Amino acid sequence: MSHNMKILTVALVLAALGYIVPHSSSFVVLLATRAMVFAILAMSLDVLLGFTGLASLGQAAYFGVGAYLTAILTARYHIGLGWDFWLVVIAGVLAAALLAAFFGLLAIRASGVYFLMITLALGQCVWGLAYRWNSLTGGDNGINVTARPNFGFDLTNERTFFFLVFGFFIATLLLLYVLVRSPFGKSLAGIRERELRMQILGYNTWLHKYIAFIIAGAFGGLAGVLWAHTNGLVSPETVVLTTSVDALLMVVLGGAGTLVGGAIGSAIVFGLREYLSTLVPWWQYVLGGVYVLTILYLPTGLMGIPARIRQARGAANKTPSQSGETKTLVSAPS
Repeated sequence: MSHNMKILTVALVLAALGYIVPHSSSFVVLLATRAMVFAILAMSLDVLLGFTGLASLGQAAYFGVGAYLTAILTARYHIGLGWDFWLVVIAGVLAAALLAAFFGLLAIRASGVYFLMITLALGQCVWGLAYRWNSLTGGDNGINVTARPNFGFDLTNERTFFFLVFGFFIATLLLLYVLVRSPFGKSLAGIRERELRMQILGYNTWLHKYIAFIIAGAFGGLAGVLWAHTNGLVSPETVVLTTSVDALLMVVLGGAGTLVGGAIGSAIVFGLREYLSTLVPWWQYVLGGVYVLTILYLPTGLMGIPARIRQARGAANKTPSQSGETKTLVSAPS
């Protein structure tokens, strides 16, 4: 499939999604809204995992910072309930980016499993603050976000709020697509493939990874801002390790390094959770089995299936006679 055809396919799917979901039941609208918020989180992680080669388990920290900041400003100070909602969005993104800038100074110095463990530890620090700082975060009870902004649109209506989140999702997809297709994004791919070669060519690989780390944190904060209004409750469960793991598995399930794969993985995870939880009490094991099978048999995720089909067809089109001729030519003396 050509590059233009892929773009057209994504555009058609988004158009269909924007038409079908609002005409569905309230449950489907709410489920799609939550899935798109997590799709933004997954795409932010894909900048690190898929394009830079850095697997992080701390993405929930930026998600939680954006969510808690929104909850505190909205529920306690009544800021962000009108046109100042956009100021809260900017504040949430900047706060998450600043936290990522601080964490990045510590994490980017490591690589591989050490980077993974450092991001895990930093994420757990944020969870500990959310759990223990009762005067600010409400502790285990969290903060209820009962009001949604109203700036000419009735965002208390689930369908109207869906369109707001849908718009943020499309904007995130476009911005990150432009980023990964830019020379900066190409350099990230080069670092992922062979960092030493990029250093020899004169690239400051540490700075490139650091900037990618901050960008991923900023978009994670954006997802947190939207989640506060989507879920209506921000608690330590928002920044728990499971949130980071879910985002990581969504990217792997859909296909790392594709952006769209994270959105597909988010839709599948939320859909399976809601469907399986109504059928069996041990639905977590089924979902875990899906993850294991994907990693074992689809290491490139669902987005990698077309490439595997093309490879299989190419191998099937190679006739035995051609293989024999090739062997004869190779074994012939010079």
